[in-house]
Amino acid sequence: MSDVLELVEARLRTALGEPDARAAVTFLGTDRIEVLRFVDDGVIRYATLGMSAHPMADPTAVLADPLRGPRAELVLSVRGGRADTGKVLRPLAVLAASPQVEGVIVMPGASLDVGEPLWPGAAFTSVLVAAPGGLVEDLALDEPLEPVRFLPLLPMTPNEAAWKRVHGAEALEERWLRNGTDLRDPLRKGVPLDD
Repeated sequence: MSDVLELVEARLRTALGEPDARAAVTFLGTDRIEVLRFVDDGVIRYATLGMSAHPMADPTAVLADPLRGPRAELVLSVRGGRADTGKVLRPLAVLAASPQVEGVIVMPGASLDVGEPLWPGAAFTSVLVAAPGGLVEDLALDEPLEPVRFLPLLPMTPNEAAWKRVHGAEALEERWLRNGTDLRDPLRKGVPLDD
């Protein structure tokens, strides 16, 4: 499926420009996951490359379909120069490998937790998977392959993640919007949740 990854990288370059850095991580029993870094006007975007090589499979299925099933890559955007976000490469690769390792299907509204700060000093240990289509358009593939979706990740504090489990992703996104939360700020505090 390297041809799929070539198309994915071409789409990322078209949407985000040339990457200024890339790193590769391989976990036991999984394919290699790369994380590309793009910098544009003070915003750093980290995009995974490798998650979409295979479709995500329903963990309850007896046999995984090698062709059919959702495909995705992850994109995280943060403001540059405020924190050492370069250390997010490994946690991002862990999240991108989760469909292969844990058999999960990553989709909008899902929470993904790495169990440790996303980067040194970060208040975030998890992310909310947002709806695709805004930053990088879906990449159509030849039938019967499903399109590759580029899913934005929104960092969550542990309190926000707990609140989201009770009230849902849409309610948390509304709360962020109502409070004017800068979701790209790597040093932001959690949104007020008690009113």
